[in-house]
Amino acid sequence: MQINPDQLKQLIEASLFVMAKTVSIKQLNESVLANFSVSRAKVKAAIEELQQDYQGRGIELVKVAGGYRFQSIETLSPYLQPLWQEKAPRYSRATLETLAVIAYRQPVTRADIEFVRGVAVGSHIIKSLSDRHWIKIVGHKEVPGRPGLYATTNEFLAYFGLDTIADLPPLSDAESLAALFGQSQAIPDSASAPKTDEESTNE
Repeated sequence: MQINPDQLKQLIEASLFVMAKTVSIKQLNESVLANFSVSRAKVKAAIEELQQDYQGRGIELVKVAGGYRFQSIETLSPYLQPLWQEKAPRYSRATLETLAVIAYRQPVTRADIEFVRGVAVGSHIIKSLSDRHWIKIVGHKEVPGRPGLYATTNEFLAYFGLDTIADLPPLSDAESLAALFGQSQAIPDSASAPKTDEESTNE
């Protein structure tokens, strides 16, 4: 079946709204566009036109985690806060530091993380990040015990608004790092156990 450029734009736009999540061109071609003769290049061109259409609006079409999604523009976030029933999860500094080590040095073992941070990493921290689907085991290090190797996920990329890991700000750019990981509210670590990580969340 054939589809003209305007219809293609409309179908892609409607699909992204209905799915309400990050969707790749491959997923579009295998679902709503499966019955149409349309190339990847034409789909990408239609998406780029949609991005232009939404410039200057309260909604934008962004590329994250290898796909595309609609989201409100960042400057409106403070005003939209009352509409969100659930508060953003609050993580300890230890949890965010652990996540940063995994993001920048992946794949890494728990021992690697502890070496970089200089303190033991509590199991609850790894579990918290795993439950959030921000990290996963991608293999095992070929050393005695074959410890798991942790890496970040597409959910991590989508939450932090990144298309690929290469989009992470340089480690030397403290302001960008604070803006990135500041999206998940940090709370102070407990001072009662200096040799291990203590965490408190409201999840």
